[in-house]
Amino acid sequence: MAGPSGDGDSKTVKTIATNRKARHDYFIEKTFEAGIVLTGSEIKSVRASHVSLQEGYITIDRGEAWLVGAHIGVYSHAGYAGHEPDRRRKLLLHARQIEEMAVEVDRKGHTVVPLRLYLKEGWAKLELGLAKGKRQFDKRETVKERDMKRDMDRELARRSKGRDGGRSEGRDRGRDKRL
Repeated sequence: MAGPSGDGDSKTVKTIATNRKARHDYFIEKTFEAGIVLTGSEIKSVRASHVSLQEGYITIDRGEAWLVGAHIGVYSHAGYAGHEPDRRRKLLLHARQIEEMAVEVDRKGHTVVPLRLYLKEGWAKLELGLAKGKRQFDKRETVKERDMKRDMDRELARRSKGRDGGRSEGRDRGRDKRL
């Protein structure tokens, strides 16, 4: 069956918005893929990348998952049939996935956060993360590890290109050392 775009061969995934702050503030223990119920003007705004997930979070109410606080901008050509930018939006998940999230959220320190909104074969999907909050020292440790990895990668790249700043042992091999 073809997606809403009509082309059944398309296997593309186009990322629309990411929530980078979520990976900074939380340990992501497990991820889920959820469909999202959108109106016509909302999907057009999503396709135009007028989305922010920064303030968004997931609530579970009576066996249904809801995206709250995410902003989908108003579509400029919508006319009178526009949408409210910050309304609650229903997420489409299997009942066992919702139950698994609900059990984990009841545990202390766990929550469900939106990580990424993307289009997959023409359908809007939301990547959710089952997360546990980081403390301040955890955040500093993460930044320190990232900086160390970046420095090591930079040093390896520099050495592999042969630009080791004159520290190689064979550099003055051809020069006369009688100075």
